[in-house]
Amino acid sequence: MLRFMPVGDSQTIGSAGEHTWRYRMWQHLRATYGGPFRIVGPRETLYDKATDTADSYEYADPDFPRSHLAGWGEGWHHMAPLIAEAVRTQRADVLLISLGLIDLGFYTDADSTAANVRLFVSEARSANPRVAMVFLPVIPNVRADSDADFAAEVARLNELLAKAVADLEEPSSPLLLASAPESYDLNLDTDDGTHPNASGEHKIAAAFAEAMYQAWDLGEPYAG
Repeated sequence: MLRFMPVGDSQTIGSAGEHTWRYRMWQHLRATYGGPFRIVGPRETLYDKATDTADSYEYADPDFPRSHLAGWGEGWHHMAPLIAEAVRTQRADVLLISLGLIDLGFYTDADSTAANVRLFVSEARSANPRVAMVFLPVIPNVRADSDADFAAEVARLNELLAKAVADLEEPSSPLLLASAPESYDLNLDTDDGTHPNASGEHKIAAAFAEAMYQAWDLGEPYAG
Protein backbone atom coordinates (compact mmCIF):
# COMPACT_ATOMS: atom_id res chain seq x y z
CA MET A 1 0.00 0.00 0.00
CA LEU A 2 1.38 3.39 -1.04
CA ARG A 3 1.13 6.05 1.64
CA PHE A 4 0.97 9.70 0.53
CA MET A 5 1.56 12.57 2.97
CA PRO A 6 0.70 16.17 2.01
CA VAL A 7 3.15 18.66 3.55
CA GLY A 8 2.60 22.39 3.36
CA ASP A 9 1.61 25.79 4.65
CA SER A 10 -1.72 27.65 4.61
CA GLN A 11 -2.38 26.72 0.98
CA THR A 12 -2.29 23.06 2.02
CA ILE A 13 -3.98 23.02 5.40
CA GLY A 14 -6.83 25.16 4.08
CA SER A 15 -9.42 26.98 6.17
CA ALA A 16 -12.87 26.18 7.49
CA GLY A 17 -15.47 25.65 4.78
CA GLU A 18 -13.02 24.57 2.07
CA HIS A 19 -12.43 21.25 0.32
CA THR A 20 -8.59 21.77 0.05
CA TRP A 21 -6.34 20.48 -2.74
CA ARG A 22 -5.72 17.45 -0.51
CA TYR A 23 -9.34 16.44 -1.09
CA ARG A 24 -8.97 16.92 -4.84
CA MET A 25 -5.81 14.78 -4.84
CA TRP A 26 -7.55 12.02 -2.91
CA GLN A 27 -10.39 12.05 -5.43
CA HIS A 28 -7.90 11.82 -8.29
CA LEU A 29 -5.93 8.96 -6.75
CA ARG A 30 -9.11 7.08 -5.88
CA ALA A 31 -10.20 7.33 -9.51
CA THR A 32 -6.88 6.63 -11.23
CA TYR A 33 -4.37 4.86 -9.01
CA GLY A 34 -4.42 1.16 -9.72
CA GLY A 35 -3.47 -0.12 -6.26
CA PRO A 36 -4.29 0.43 -2.61
CA PHE A 37 -3.17 3.73 -1.07
CA ARG A 38 -3.65 5.86 2.00
CA ILE A 39 -3.42 9.57 2.75
CA VAL A 40 -1.42 9.89 5.98
CA GLY A 41 -0.13 12.53 8.35
CA PRO A 42 -0.14 13.48 12.03
CA ARG A 43 -2.74 16.26 11.68
CA GLU A 44 -6.32 16.38 10.40
CA THR A 45 -7.72 19.85 11.00
CA LEU A 46 -8.27 23.03 9.02
CA TYR A 47 -7.42 26.56 10.09
CA ASP A 48 -10.29 28.58 11.57
CA LYS A 49 -9.93 32.25 10.63
CA ALA A 50 -12.57 33.27 13.18
CA THR A 51 -10.60 31.90 16.14
CA ASP A 52 -7.09 32.04 14.64
CA THR A 53 -6.55 28.39 15.55
CA ALA A 54 -5.97 25.23 13.53
CA ASP A 55 -8.70 23.21 15.20
CA SER A 56 -11.54 23.17 12.68
CA TYR A 57 -13.08 20.04 11.17
CA GLU A 58 -15.50 22.09 9.03
CA TYR A 59 -14.49 20.66 5.68
CA ALA A 60 -16.80 21.32 2.73
CA ASP A 61 -16.87 17.54 2.42
CA PRO A 62 -15.51 15.87 5.57
CA ASP A 63 -15.91 12.35 4.20
CA PHE A 64 -12.32 11.79 3.07
CA PRO A 65 -8.98 10.88 4.69
CA ARG A 66 -8.01 14.30 6.05
CA SER A 67 -4.53 13.45 7.36
CA HIS A 68 -1.68 15.84 6.55
CA LEU A 69 1.38 17.66 7.87
CA ALA A 70 0.51 21.27 7.13
CA GLY A 71 0.18 24.44 9.15
CA TRP A 72 -1.04 27.99 8.73
CA GLY A 73 2.07 30.17 8.85
CA GLU A 74 4.46 27.20 8.78
CA GLY A 75 7.26 26.88 6.23
CA TRP A 76 10.34 24.85 5.39
CA HIS A 77 12.13 25.83 8.59
CA HIS A 78 9.12 24.70 10.66
CA MET A 79 8.71 21.40 8.83
CA ALA A 80 12.36 20.34 8.58
CA PRO A 81 12.56 19.51 12.32
CA LEU A 82 9.21 17.66 12.19
CA ILE A 83 9.49 15.62 9.03
CA ALA A 84 11.60 12.69 10.28
CA GLU A 85 9.17 11.79 13.06
CA ALA A 86 6.18 12.29 10.76
CA VAL A 87 7.63 10.05 8.06
CA ARG A 88 8.59 7.44 10.63
CA THR A 89 5.32 7.32 12.56
CA GLN A 90 3.07 7.64 9.50
CA ARG A 91 5.23 5.27 7.41
CA ALA A 92 4.99 7.72 4.51
CA ASP A 93 6.15 6.59 1.07
CA VAL A 94 5.47 9.75 -0.99
CA LEU A 95 5.59 13.34 0.26
CA LEU A 96 3.57 15.93 -1.69
CA ILE A 97 5.20 19.20 -0.63
CA SER A 98 4.02 22.77 -1.15
CA LEU A 99 6.15 25.17 0.91
CA GLY A 100 8.19 28.33 0.50
CA LEU A 101 5.86 31.31 0.26
CA ILE A 102 5.52 31.80 4.01
CA ASP A 103 9.28 31.42 4.50
CA LEU A 104 10.04 34.28 2.13
CA GLY A 105 7.18 36.35 3.46
CA PHE A 106 8.08 36.21 7.13
CA TYR A 107 11.12 34.17 8.06
CA THR A 108 14.04 33.57 5.67
CA ASP A 109 15.49 34.68 2.35
CA ALA A 110 15.73 32.38 -0.65
CA ASP A 111 19.20 31.05 0.16
CA SER A 112 18.35 30.23 3.78
CA THR A 113 15.09 28.67 2.69
CA ALA A 114 16.93 26.49 0.18
CA ALA A 115 19.22 25.30 2.96
CA ASN A 116 16.11 24.24 4.89
CA VAL A 117 14.89 22.35 1.81
CA ARG A 118 18.09 20.31 1.82
CA LEU A 119 17.81 19.71 5.57
CA PHE A 120 14.21 18.58 5.09
CA VAL A 121 15.26 16.03 2.46
CA SER A 122 18.01 14.69 4.70
CA GLU A 123 15.68 14.39 7.68
CA ALA A 124 12.96 12.67 5.67
CA ARG A 125 15.45 10.14 4.35
CA SER A 126 16.79 9.48 7.84
CA ALA A 127 13.35 8.09 8.66
CA ASN A 128 12.76 6.31 5.36
CA PRO A 129 15.75 5.97 2.99
CA ARG A 130 13.36 5.09 0.15
CA VAL A 131 10.89 7.95 0.58
CA ALA A 132 9.87 9.73 -2.62
CA MET A 133 9.18 13.46 -2.69
CA VAL A 134 7.31 15.73 -5.08
CA PHE A 135 7.97 19.47 -4.71
CA LEU A 136 5.69 22.24 -5.95
CA PRO A 137 7.45 25.55 -6.69
CA VAL A 138 6.11 28.70 -5.07
CA ILE A 139 3.09 29.50 -7.22
CA PRO A 140 1.81 32.96 -8.22
CA ASN A 141 0.69 35.12 -5.31
CA VAL A 142 -0.49 38.67 -4.76
CA ARG A 143 2.64 39.93 -3.05
CA ALA A 144 4.92 38.75 -5.85
CA ASP A 145 2.48 40.35 -8.28
CA SER A 146 2.94 43.78 -6.70
CA ASP A 147 6.41 43.68 -5.09
CA ALA A 148 9.29 43.29 -7.54
CA ASP A 149 11.87 42.51 -4.84
CA PHE A 150 9.68 39.76 -3.40
CA ALA A 151 9.01 38.40 -6.87
CA ALA A 152 12.78 38.17 -7.40
CA GLU A 153 13.16 36.20 -4.16
CA VAL A 154 10.39 33.83 -5.25
CA ALA A 155 12.08 33.30 -8.59
CA ARG A 156 15.43 32.68 -6.91
CA LEU A 157 13.94 30.18 -4.45
CA ASN A 158 12.28 28.30 -7.29
CA GLU A 159 15.65 28.12 -9.08
CA LEU A 160 17.36 26.90 -5.91
CA LEU A 161 14.60 24.35 -5.35
CA ALA A 162 15.16 22.96 -8.84
CA LYS A 163 18.90 22.78 -8.15
CA ALA A 164 18.34 20.99 -4.84
CA VAL A 165 16.08 18.43 -6.52
CA ALA A 166 18.71 17.79 -9.19
CA ASP A 167 21.60 17.64 -6.72
CA LEU A 168 19.87 15.36 -4.20
CA GLU A 169 18.15 12.95 -6.58
CA GLU A 170 18.81 9.29 -5.76
CA PRO A 171 17.37 6.26 -7.58
CA SER A 172 16.32 4.71 -4.29
CA SER A 173 14.68 7.93 -3.04
CA PRO A 174 13.42 9.82 -6.09
CA LEU A 175 12.81 13.56 -6.03
CA LEU A 176 10.49 15.24 -8.48
CA LEU A 177 9.87 18.92 -9.19
CA ALA A 178 6.32 19.57 -10.34
CA SER A 179 5.57 22.41 -12.72
CA ALA A 180 3.70 25.41 -11.38
CA PRO A 181 0.21 25.50 -12.96
CA GLU A 182 0.62 27.54 -16.16
CA SER A 183 -2.94 28.85 -16.11
CA TYR A 184 -2.99 29.81 -12.41
CA ASP A 185 -4.77 33.17 -12.19
CA LEU A 186 -4.86 35.19 -8.96
CA ASN A 187 -8.29 36.59 -9.83
CA LEU A 188 -9.84 33.29 -10.84
CA ASP A 189 -8.04 30.68 -8.73
CA THR A 190 -7.67 32.32 -5.31
CA ASP A 191 -9.93 33.88 -2.70
CA ASP A 192 -7.49 36.59 -1.69
CA GLY A 193 -4.56 36.51 -4.07
CA THR A 194 -2.80 33.77 -2.08
CA HIS A 195 -5.11 30.99 -0.91
CA PRO A 196 -6.69 28.75 -3.55
CA ASN A 197 -10.42 28.60 -4.18
CA ALA A 198 -12.04 25.52 -5.69
CA SER A 199 -10.48 25.98 -9.14
CA GLY A 200 -7.11 26.72 -7.55
CA GLU A 201 -7.37 23.54 -5.50
CA HIS A 202 -7.88 21.54 -8.68
CA LYS A 203 -4.90 23.18 -10.37
CA ILE A 204 -2.55 22.49 -7.44
CA ALA A 205 -3.71 18.86 -7.24
CA ALA A 206 -3.28 18.60 -11.01
CA ALA A 207 0.30 19.87 -10.79
CA PHE A 208 1.22 17.05 -8.41
CA ALA A 209 -0.78 14.46 -10.32
CA GLU A 210 0.65 15.35 -13.73
CA ALA A 211 4.21 15.29 -12.40
CA MET A 212 3.80 11.82 -10.92
CA TYR A 213 2.07 10.50 -14.02
CA GLN A 214 4.66 11.87 -16.44
CA ALA A 215 7.76 10.95 -14.41
CA TRP A 216 6.68 7.82 -12.59
CA ASP A 217 3.69 6.58 -14.60
CA LEU A 218 1.66 6.80 -11.40
CA GLY A 219 -2.06 7.14 -11.94
CA GLU A 220 -3.42 8.91 -15.01
CA PRO A 221 -3.63 12.48 -16.29
CA TYR A 222 -5.64 14.73 -14.00
CA ALA A 223 -9.27 14.96 -15.08
CA GLY A 224 -10.61 17.25 -12.36
